[in-house]
Amino acid sequence: MDPSLSLSSPRNEDRYLRWIALLNLGKGILFSLLAIGFLGFLHKDVDGIVGGWMSILGFNMENHHVVSFLARLDKVTDRQIGEWSGITFAVAGVFVAEGTGLLLRQQWAKYLTVCVTGSLIPVEIFESIKHFGWLKFGLLAVNMAVVAFLIITLMREKRRAQQEHRPLSVGSPRQTAVSCEPV
Repeated sequence: MDPSLSLSSPRNEDRYLRWIALLNLGKGILFSLLAIGFLGFLHKDVDGIVGGWMSILGFNMENHHVVSFLARLDKVTDRQIGEWSGITFAVAGVFVAEGTGLLLRQQWAKYLTVCVTGSLIPVEIFESIKHFGWLKFGLLAVNMAVVAFLIITLMREKRRAQQEHRPLSVGSPRQTAVSCEPV
């Protein structure tokens, strides 16, 4: 096997960390845009706007599901839109923090990414089983790969740090004896 293709080489680890960082920064940007989009619905007739979009896209406006969907949108309040926007901005902030931290090679960012991404994997598994879709399955696979890679990287870094700070062995010439007995 070619050593340049090894996952353990620091060059490849840096490359994968950069890709993960860019993925998280991209998610953060998309969530920020979504949050701004939610703010655009404040003080507006949400069901009227979405109904207009659906009409332009060719949806049958007399379809039971479309009518039910628009009726639910009619009940959305400005407070709910503000809450959705705030939550979406918070999620965007977490993704931007992860991505920025990983680009700057910060150790805390690896732990944050493992915790946040890993905590959402059970939800993704449940959703993939409940309503299977190849896109959901692909996102689940990517997130599981990210978590696995970061855990392996963190374990390797811990092992390297322990090897560097290993205490001197008994009988080493640099080791000195200390006695607490009076002379």
